[in-house]
Amino acid sequence: MTNPMMKLLHEKCTLLADGATGTNLFNMGLMSGDAPELWNTDEPQKIKTLYKGAVDAGSDLFLTNSFGANASRLKLHGAEKRVHELARVSAEIGREVADTAGRTVIVAGSVGPTGEIMEPVGTLSHALAVEMFHEAADGLKSGGADLGWLETISAPEEYRAAAEGFALAGLDWAGTMSFDTAGRTMMGLTSADMVKMVDDLGDHAPLAFGANCGTGASDLLRTILGFAAQGPERPVIAKGNAGIPKYVDGHIHYDGTPELMADYAVMARACGASIIGGCCGTMPDHLRQMREALDTRTMDHPPALEEIVDRLGAFSSQSDGTGDDEAPARRTSRRRRAASSAS
Repeated sequence: MTNPMMKLLHEKCTLLADGATGTNLFNMGLMSGDAPELWNTDEPQKIKTLYKGAVDAGSDLFLTNSFGANASRLKLHGAEKRVHELARVSAEIGREVADTAGRTVIVAGSVGPTGEIMEPVGTLSHALAVEMFHEAADGLKSGGADLGWLETISAPEEYRAAAEGFALAGLDWAGTMSFDTAGRTMMGLTSADMVKMVDDLGDHAPLAFGANCGTGASDLLRTILGFAAQGPERPVIAKGNAGIPKYVDGHIHYDGTPELMADYAVMARACGASIIGGCCGTMPDHLRQMREALDTRTMDHPPALEEIVDRLGAFSSQSDGTGDDEAPARRTSRRRRAASSAS
């Protein structure tokens, strides 16, 4: 049977995903250092509001509040025995929101990194990592998630362990990595490396793959172009931050305006992405303009690097990590200055 996300993607060609989880929850009162996943049972109405914010803004797909629902992260809050429960409840709330939306909306069960470094560099074994991912995936499946959604991964070993965990749970999945270190993941993977790794997963491969978070919309689009250059067969995901984080009055604030994110969405599709959303800093206002832009605007060519800089701002590094590119000199465009001054 075709997965609901793939069926909807076939019908619409492009899907709008959701925006930030943490940014929106902090605005609802979540305190730094708290575990957002505990709100699934402690503050379910707020989690429902989080999901509805994306759906009402036009998202075709939203992620559950389960990014840190694994034994390693929840142990920091004395909740390591609640992984399955908190993952399940996050998906149950999502299922209720999606099923009452009046249109097809996909519930994607968010699964983040364990927070530990895997062997041989670190101490986390492959078997234990698979067990952690399996527990989260099984909870999400029990709660009614349409698929799992691995995100913000840096290490290929962890991505492969998650693939096994999803397979053990019998849950379809998609998976993104974060390219936040001069065009590479923190553990050194390039965009081309990721395409090869995904292909090598065989029967355990994700339905779609891509990039999320990182250092800004410009850098993320350069990574998407790197994926496209490999001619991938699977749909590509782009989920970039709403601009660059700045510390303002004791809080982290992202400087990307809704207009900038609308431009990013159209350019992401032109770069080769077909599932497009936002990550840190992306609010419902951003999503509404992204929805309108995807529905009403076209771009008939993949943007050149210089065009990305002109529209979205400078890259954080000269290189995309491959050593084969020559990025435009770093500078601030008029559009970028306007976005910053509006923050």
